[in-house]
Amino acid sequence: MAFDIDMIQKVYAELPGKIAAARKVLGRPMTLSEKILYSHLYDGKATEAFGRGKSYVDFSPDRVAMQDATAQMALLQFMMAGKEKVAVPSTVHCDHLIQAKDGASTDLATANSSNSEVYGFLGTVSNKYGIGFWKPGAGIIHQVVLENYAFPGGMMIGTDSHTVNAGGLGMVAIGVGGADAVDVMAGMAWELKMPKLIGVKLTGSMNGWTSAKDVILKVAGILTVDGGTGAIVEYFGPGAKNISCTGKGTICNMGAEIGATTSTFEYDSRMRDYLVGTGREDVAKLADAVAEHLRSDDEVNANPEKYYDQVIEINLDTLEPHVNGPFTPDAAWPISKLGQVARENGWPIEVEVGLIGSCTNSSYEDITRSASVARQAKANNIESKAEFNVTPGSEMIRYTMERDGLMDDFGDIGGVVMANACGPCIGQWARHTNNPEKKNTIVTSFNRNFKKRNDGNPNTHAFVASPELTTALTIAGRLDFNPMTDTLTTRDGKQVKLAEPKGLELPPKGFAVEDAGFVAPAENGGGITVNVAPDSKRLQLLTPFPAWEGTDLKGLKLFIKAQGKCTTDHISMAGPWLRFRGHLENISDNLMMGAVNAFNGEANNVKNALTGEYMPAPKVGKAYRAAGVSSVMIGDENYGEGSSREHAAMEPRFVGVKAVIVRSFARIAETNLKKQGALALTFANPADYDLIREDDTFDLLGLTEFAPGSQVTVVLHHADGSTDQFKANHSYSDIQIEWFKAGSALNLIRQQAEK
Repeated sequence: MAFDIDMIQKVYAELPGKIAAARKVLGRPMTLSEKILYSHLYDGKATEAFGRGKSYVDFSPDRVAMQDATAQMALLQFMMAGKEKVAVPSTVHCDHLIQAKDGASTDLATANSSNSEVYGFLGTVSNKYGIGFWKPGAGIIHQVVLENYAFPGGMMIGTDSHTVNAGGLGMVAIGVGGADAVDVMAGMAWELKMPKLIGVKLTGSMNGWTSAKDVILKVAGILTVDGGTGAIVEYFGPGAKNISCTGKGTICNMGAEIGATTSTFEYDSRMRDYLVGTGREDVAKLADAVAEHLRSDDEVNANPEKYYDQVIEINLDTLEPHVNGPFTPDAAWPISKLGQVARENGWPIEVEVGLIGSCTNSSYEDITRSASVARQAKANNIESKAEFNVTPGSEMIRYTMERDGLMDDFGDIGGVVMANACGPCIGQWARHTNNPEKKNTIVTSFNRNFKKRNDGNPNTHAFVASPELTTALTIAGRLDFNPMTDTLTTRDGKQVKLAEPKGLELPPKGFAVEDAGFVAPAENGGGITVNVAPDSKRLQLLTPFPAWEGTDLKGLKLFIKAQGKCTTDHISMAGPWLRFRGHLENISDNLMMGAVNAFNGEANNVKNALTGEYMPAPKVGKAYRAAGVSSVMIGDENYGEGSSREHAAMEPRFVGVKAVIVRSFARIAETNLKKQGALALTFANPADYDLIREDDTFDLLGLTEFAPGSQVTVVLHHADGSTDQFKANHSYSDIQIEWFKAGSALNLIRQQAEK
């Protein structure tokens, strides 16, 4: 029987009535996303229609998922909420803190030793508050969720931007910060601006070297890294039915790279097959009974332009395999043009490392298609030219791989199987290199490829492709190799062309596993004590952020004016810093290390307004905090793109940043700042970004009249005695303004619990 089957039964029992109420209010046919959203309203059945991109709506998600790096801060906050048990099914997955270095068994043993304090904390908190706990080595959160918890028509939130992976099983699954998870786990409403809708109509069917990964790589090239911001991307059409469930998951997973709120697919036979194949026939039968409600109405599919805010059409028959990169996931290149583009741009042609797996591409289908390429190299006596790493997505996948001989296929060409964890995808990679600053090229089947993302080297040109294409490029050792047209040289000098990859959607013998890694919580955790050592370097109990002073804010100093791309990796790096994700003071030592200072073009070198000297950004933050000085951060377009990490909002608050003013925000980054009690503002006129000077002091006026739709006046006091001022916009709702006044959303929750 599936996990939480009673909850799923309840969702499906109420689905027809809730959708009927929503359809009556809307007075028109409904898309799949609308059906899911309107059936998860916090107040029950719909009584009004909400404006897309305008109305803030209270939702009631079915479940919460957290990975170990973000769960630490989420659960430290939940401990302050005054609740005895989580209100909805929730899970913790230990996948981020395992560093890839020597191979699965050695790396897992090292992680269990070095992270014992954190794992012990997460396990104890989970046990106390009724949270399911997945041990280190169990697998990557999104693969484990797809295998065990995702269900068509459900709604979930997760403290990781790639929570959207569950859209492959027809969910509306949304990445959030830990404070949002606390809301839902505490039984409160979760607020989201009603998303816009982008429809992607798929026709035809994939063939040859083309895979599901190429669909989203193509879409990323069309929409760019912010084209999906504030929108749900719905895939539909006859081509969608020709994509496996896990292939759908891959497409939804990388929707995070276009800024989409989430992505999803309609329920179909491929999803049913996957549910049955993963031991959830009971869920499949329940879904079959309400199948008409798990897809868009016929009128929507027939005339999508009438019901979506934007429609894109892709013919899978003609879709060419793509490779995206370097340095950004939306630089999309058809494989036939990649070599030429690489030479024109001076990118290193030699591929030094190929890496497959991750939460994006860890399915049995992905593994078998890649293995079919590896087998050809072995059979034709072709030596792999590049280093090759394989990261299984879950213990179930790894165990089934081993049983079916797929481990040997990769081992035969020098492939090393890493632990079932995120590893190199998130920078947890002890790369074997003698020159950590060398200009080089790697190819991965991951999702992100920002500078320094994988190995900390700003000169690593990372390219994203399907697992099978990554395998081919690894064997060839060249970025300009096109397996559809080019040949490889065998050890005895013959020329061989690789045949098209072949894969299996599901294992013929079924999935198998001895120990999936799940630990159920105590029935009653009231007697369980959670201890955090006061001298711990890894964990630190939280102190509430101060409430708003009740006045306009004056005399604020400039912390940094960031120029260009400023992702969450720039604001709060991952990699080695993951070990401090449960210790706000220690992790604040990485604040803004990667952001480029607009005044000198350098990273991690900003001016301390108190002394006039230049120093690393975290030291400026510490100096301001020690002196009790409040500050402002300035950002460019799509500020906070990337991961859901709320540390990128909590660290600025910790050092006294009162406001972040940017040209535009990524969705999760903006919400996280609001949750933590900071002012998230945008330039009413983006050109006013240029008014900010390095020695400015800021006044923020109009806060005593702070209300939805109001503006904040920003006065700049320049060092020469002159002033400038401009208007800043915000998107705060009434409840979000209360978060600001209270100092954070958590402060407000605690105040309400104490009444």
